[in-house]
Amino acid sequence: MKLETYLLRSLFAACLLACALTLGAMLHTPTQPVQLAGQGATAHAA
Repeated sequence: MKLETYLLRSLFAACLLACALTLGAMLHTPTQPVQLAGQGATAHAA
């Protein structure tokens, strides 16, 4: 019983860490909104 509890806590911590790292990477990724809007407009026109 104690082993299962330890494994569940470890899995929860690993998932929480993965989510935090993913969210942090998305928030700190540099984007150029003007270029993205321009690419979207040319893709629909072609």
